[in-house]
Order: sequence, then C-alpha cells, then structure tokens
Amino acid sequence: MADTAFELLLPSLQRASDKTLWVADENLIGTRLVTNPAVTVIANRYDLFTLLKQHDWNARFSDFDFSEFADNSIDCLIYRVSKEKPVVHHVINQAQRILKPGGRLLLAGDKGEGIKTYIDKARKLFAGACDAQKASGDVWLAELTCPEEPGSKPLDDKQYTTLRPEAKDQNFEYWSKPGVYGWNKIDKGSAYLIEYLDAFLMTMPEPPRNILDLGCGYGYLSLNVSHLDIPITATDNNAAAIAACERNFDRYPVNGKVVTADCADGISRKFDLILCNPPFHAGFGVEGDLTDRFLQAAHDRLSTRGVACFVTNLHIPLERKAHDLFHQVEVIASNSNFKLTRLTHRM
Repeated sequence: MADTAFELLLPSLQRASDKTLWVADENLIGTRLVTNPAVTVIANRYDLFTLLKQHDWNARFSDFDFSEFADNSIDCLIYRVSKEKPVVHHVINQAQRILKPGGRLLLAGDKGEGIKTYIDKARKLFAGACDAQKASGDVWLAELTCPEEPGSKPLDDKQYTTLRPEAKDQNFEYWSKPGVYGWNKIDKGSAYLIEYLDAFLMTMPEPPRNILDLGCGYGYLSLNVSHLDIPITATDNNAAAIAACERNFDRYPVNGKVVTADCADGISRKFDLILCNPPFHAGFGVEGDLTDRFLQAAHDRLSTRGVACFVTNLHIPLERKAHDLFHQVEVIASNSNFKLTRLTHRM
C-alpha cells in the first residue's frame, strides 16, 4: 500500500543531483525506487537497508547515527517523519547541524502523526525559513531552508543517542533508549509470558538445549530466561533494539549473542525454545502479514522436540494463522489483554 506522505517526497528524491541524505524509517518497506547515486541513505531497519543495498543504493544501517557527516556538509535532507517523537526531533536537530547554509530539509507526514507540530518546531529552529503546504487530505509537505545559525534551541530528543537505565523489576535493570519499541517500560505482554514460562517448560519432553528470542527489543525475554543457563540467540530488525540488547547482555551473565536479522532471516540453526512477542504494527498501520512472517520464522527454526511460545494481543488471530504451520496450537493462558499460545511440530 502506497504511503501518501512519502509519495510527496519521491520526486525530490529521484531528481536529487546535489549531495543529498535520505533518512528512511520503517514505513518505507516495499518501496521500489530508481537508484540515485547522488543520495546517501540512513536506515534504522535491517530489512529496508538490505532491500536498498540489493538495488545498489549507497545505504547505511544505523540507529540514525549522523556522526560521519560534518557540520554544513549536506545540500538536502529528505525525511518522511517517524512515528516516535524523540526520533523525529533527533533527525530535525541533526538536519540543522549537517545542512549547509541555504540547504534544504524536506519533511512530509500526516496531521495525525504530528506533522504540523513538527513543521512549526522546525520553522523556529530554522529561523522561520519554511514553505509548508497541505498536499492532500491531512498530509503535509514542508521545505525548510537552513540558516547560518539556528533560530532556537535544539528540540527535545530525550537524549536520543544515549543508552541508560529505563525500567527495572526485582531481577534486572533494563537499559534502553528512544527508538526501541516500548523503550521506557516493561512490556506487559512480555511480562505475562515470563509469568507462565514454567508452564511452557513443563510441557516439554526434555529441558531445552537452546533458545531463540525472536524480536528481542532491549532483551527483556532473554534476560528473564538467562537463569536456565543455556545458549540464547536474541535477534531484532531495529538498530536501536540491537544496541540496547547488546548492552543488557554485557551487563548481566547471559550465555548468548545478539544477531541483527529481519525476522530471523539468515539464522539457520534449530531451537528447542522460541520466545516471541511479535509486533503487529508495520510503519503507520497494522500489518497482518507481520504475524504470518513471525510464525513462519518460528516454524522454520523450531526443532522437532521444541516449543514456540507466543504472546499476542487478544484480537490477533494467531491460532488460525498457525494451524497450517504447526501440529499443535494451544492457548494455555489469557487475560483481558493478552493470550499465550504454545506451538509444536509433529514428532
């Protein structure tokens, strides 16, 4: 499905001839573009980065790390705003730093995503040089011209680049940062899964020999199974999540490793225990295929003796989707918000 806001930026992206930086977030998955050698891309999603590299874009995978770009070195920065405020503020602040005087910042987004507020804040930072227009529906496009000096203090990005303690319980202190889903809290669904972990383990014919944390975030599930003292592989698609999970693995005696991968793509080994709290939002909408992809990843990597443990919102039709892939699909617990589903292969 085409994204109207990004479509507004496409002509500038395809016509760019000066030194241009494209900041690409998750909402652009599936976009097919003609490669432009004048454009450098920063992507914080590994699947998008891989797709761009396959089409010969000059792409970087990072947690929106702009450190390689000197002050006043870029002619144009193109950005379809992200869905998290600190991320957007971080990108706008960095745009003001790295753009040349007279350089252009192109922003697009929907009113419901806060684009009008972002445009107003960027206008103050860019000393008022702004041409903003409502393009269609509630979608807006703005072009801001970079001044010699900023017109206001940098926007509050919640110290975007800094990992720090953001949540804790009786067992662990979890380091995280903006850019990680649920970055400043303990996810209630994941906590519900850990509450019933022993019930999952008791259904296994033998203790698990290894674990896959599929979509690990900052590593909550991995840390809470680390007491089993068996090898853990934690994987995620998001650069911020990878950085946070690596930090938490370093801080505690976790027998495991963190692997950057799109829904475990490239991880070929089989696992006896797979834990997953799958995302169901893709970009700015609900993506049913995302659940299918996580189920397929679990199917392909689950050993014949293994168990996959999924926690999902009640409205996600996980059981129906899973029946074609797994021999046994059983909801072992549910509450007013979540359900826990046990998945196994035929023996």
